Amino acid sequence: MRSFIVLRRSAFGYAPPAIQDDSDGIHSELMNRLANETSPYLLQHAHNPVDWYPWGDEAFAKARAEDKPVFLSIGYSACHWCHVMERESFENEATADVLNEHFVSIKVDREERPDVDSIYMEAVQMMTGHGGWPMSMFLTPAGAPFYAGTYFPPDDRHGMPGFRRVLEHVAHTYRDRRGDVDAASAEVIRGISTVKFQGGGTLEHDELDRAAARIAQSYDAVNGGFGGAPKFPPSMTLDFLMQSACPTNDRALDGIIVNTLTNMACGGMYRRIGGGFHPYSPHSPRLPPPASPAGSARVRRARACIPPAPPRRNAQPARAPGRAPARAPPPDPHSAPAHARSSG
Repeated sequence: MRSFIVLRRSAFGYAPPAIQDDSDGIHSELMNRLANETSPYLLQHAHNPVDWYPWGDEAFAKARAEDKPVFLSIGYSACHWCHVMERESFENEATADVLNEHFVSIKVDREERPDVDSIYMEAVQMMTGHGGWPMSMFLTPAGAPFYAGTYFPPDDRHGMPGFRRVLEHVAHTYRDRRGDVDAASAEVIRGISTVKFQGGGTLEHDELDRAAARIAQSYDAVNGGFGGAPKFPPSMTLDFLMQSACPTNDRALDGIIVNTLTNMACGGMYRRIGGGFHPYSPHSPRLPPPASPAGSARVRRARACIPPAPPRRNAQPARAPGRAPARAPPPDPHSAPAHARSSG
């Protein structure tokens, strides 16, 4: 006879686990605290062996009582790499044992808690120079970040540390080098506070030009965009470069913008059914991702493709060799001859 644990919500939080019988042969699984949540993304993690907590006072109270760091994982349902990290790490019993022993683990749906996501996204960008999901943050019991990343593979690969090795390093640092942890978290808090609350100022044109030149240094001249795979549509970056290039007619920035948008429109990032763009391309511009775009991100990408700038001679670039052309707009039926309109 097998048994399994079901967590029940009571008026005072979570009631003691109820042991239910599985002697009739019905399939059963171990459920964590996320089983009582309403977010589809959190419910997807309800069967993980990780002892997940939802965002709230209960998790941080446990971290304070046991003097453990908090592992905060933020993602969303349509995020491909969120599901990859779940399959590789959060469903792994050995990795879950390390998390459960040394950390209090919190899972957040960024679409349910955009306020939490926004705060910690600023922190991860400040600490690593980039951001994305899944967001992997390590916090003090007070909620201050001291180590950050995004996707971690299960083992060391492609110059990235394995997730279990990261966990062991962070646990050791928190236990034996608490002064360094406090100093790092205080520095991040000061940095975020400076960005959020510093007085308004004016950016000079030369500062904006230097920022554009620095962005151009990471430009991928072959595939468009910036950096390596996975490729994410750099909507806000393109918007900034358009505003930088237009007043001075900067041909180099124009080339970066046009080539990036051309690769997006002619490659796998373009959605052949329904139009628009996927949220990213996992390997190269020719390969589409296995996820659908979020609405807000789709609007930003559309805005980048329709800039408020004078039309350029190459606004509709020729078809790139070996690539499918972008979908042409449908003809205006009122401009067709009468016999063509009646023929259906």
